[in-house]
Amino acid sequence: MQKVGYFKSIHVKIVFIYILLIIIAMQIIGLYFVQQLEETLKDNFQDSIKDRVGLLEFSTREEILKERDEEDTTLEQSLRSILSGLNSFDIKEVRIIDARYQILATSDSSNQSIVGQRSMDEAVKLSITSETAQENISLDGQAHRVWILATPIMYQGEVIGSLYIESNIENVFGQMNEINQILAGGTAVALAITIVLGILIAQTITRPISDMRKQAQAMAKGNFSRKVRVYGNDEIGQLAIAFNHLTNRLQEAQSTTEAERRKLASVLTNMTDGVIATDRKGRVILINDPAIRLLRIPREMVLNRPITSVLGIDNAHSFEDLIHLKESLNLDLSTQERPFILRTNFSVIQKETGFVNGLIAVLHDNTEQEKIDMERREFVANVSHELRTPLTTMSSYLEALAEGAWRDEEIAPSFLQVTQTETQRMIRLVNDLLQLSKMDSSDYDLNREIVNFNQFFNRIIDRFELAKSQNVTFHRILSNNPYYVDIDTDKLTQVIDNIISNAIKYSPDGGNIRFGVAVQDHTLTVMISDEGMGIPQENVNRIFDRFYRVDRARARSMGGTGLGLAIAREMIEAHGGRIWAESEEGHGTTIFFTLEIEMDEEGEWD
Repeated sequence: MQKVGYFKSIHVKIVFIYILLIIIAMQIIGLYFVQQLEETLKDNFQDSIKDRVGLLEFSTREEILKERDEEDTTLEQSLRSILSGLNSFDIKEVRIIDARYQILATSDSSNQSIVGQRSMDEAVKLSITSETAQENISLDGQAHRVWILATPIMYQGEVIGSLYIESNIENVFGQMNEINQILAGGTAVALAITIVLGILIAQTITRPISDMRKQAQAMAKGNFSRKVRVYGNDEIGQLAIAFNHLTNRLQEAQSTTEAERRKLASVLTNMTDGVIATDRKGRVILINDPAIRLLRIPREMVLNRPITSVLGIDNAHSFEDLIHLKESLNLDLSTQERPFILRTNFSVIQKETGFVNGLIAVLHDNTEQEKIDMERREFVANVSHELRTPLTTMSSYLEALAEGAWRDEEIAPSFLQVTQTETQRMIRLVNDLLQLSKMDSSDYDLNREIVNFNQFFNRIIDRFELAKSQNVTFHRILSNNPYYVDIDTDKLTQVIDNIISNAIKYSPDGGNIRFGVAVQDHTLTVMISDEGMGIPQENVNRIFDRFYRVDRARARSMGGTGLGLAIAREMIEAHGGRIWAESEEGHGTTIFFTLEIEMDEEGEWD
């Protein structure tokens, strides 16, 4: 988690908001206080001036209306005497103007030259004409504020003159500046105290929150051991208690989930079947290793891809089709080298509301089962065909005999001979099937004994050489050294008899049959080779399958059942060896099988 910057932390925000509120409150209080104080000082200043103006107006009116003789002082002198008594710091200048706007006297000794001149002041004119006092604030030559008051001198309802007063109201504003400075200093001190108190108060709020933040970061990393300290029983304290309880519950849930996850991972890993899980849109979100092996694709090419594309069925099925699919689906991934079939079962993941949340696909390698089913079907078809042929022949000949052919001394023996031949063929087929059935169920035992294989092999070859009816020549490539093997002589005699019988059957007149034995690494390899018609290369590996024959018509005419080499393979494998064939079409076939020797002797054949 990204670290929170100092100036972005809630601690600083609380202090900042606290200071801002204090500043706003003090500014509102200060503005109201200063404004009211300013109005009060101005009003008091103006009232004090007006009180003195009232006395001055009375004295001036008396002097103007006074009748004078030659011994009395002049009006100008009287008025100057009155104004000289106005020794006040507040009043800057006082002028007395008559009704004709002529200046009669001024209190400013340095400005006596204006006496006798006409007053051009607008306030004086308005006070005389309007018979009301005029006041305003203006600036003097030194940029000081001056309060000007022009008040009319009335007598019996008529204006007989006007008093023009300039007062130093700048003193009032100077006092306000001093008060503002005092207020600003107090505000600064209050802010300093506020900052200190704000930091302390903010810490009491932010410390538990900071602890919970650190605990949340630790929980995000999987550490549930830390606990948040409870500082009090207020709302934040209750939140800390709830947070600790949540931590305990999360730890329990995480432990349970982790245990279930390990169980699921173990099950998925150790399953022989492949498992694929998707989200609600059909994209793969989980796949186990067996599924990777079965599909033969890298994991990174599977995740987040549609399951229909992963299984290669996107052209035939959609994700919605798989959701409603009730039966298993076979995927044919066979190649030219080997067959490969997967059986896929689908299960829908649903919420309690019935909403589809995903799909589970289970993959099972069904190649062997399909092969077994195919072989079983083929086996049943072959058995049915092999039994139907002699039965059909026997039925037709017996039907002819029943209709009177038995009276014909020339035809009857031939018909009976054919019937007997077909009966023997059916007996051989049934016996071979019974023998294969026993070997498939392992319901047989090998009566093993140690024999000299060269002597054993030679006796079998001698028997066939004496009884052969075809014009074929036997060639033996055998060593004079004794090779001892532990075998069931009856079973191995049957194997060699089947191989030699086939070699004689398919060898042309004047052909050669070769027999050989070689030993290498405690393994005895036996070879029986003919010069018959051979087997096509693509069919060589199938001659050991049950009922398989390259030329069915010729094999059936020679009395074959198609089970001889299949029985030979079962018996050789029961002895711990293996059997295979090498052939070239038109140049004959060679059958090989191996046995484990009991005595280490070496030999070779060409």
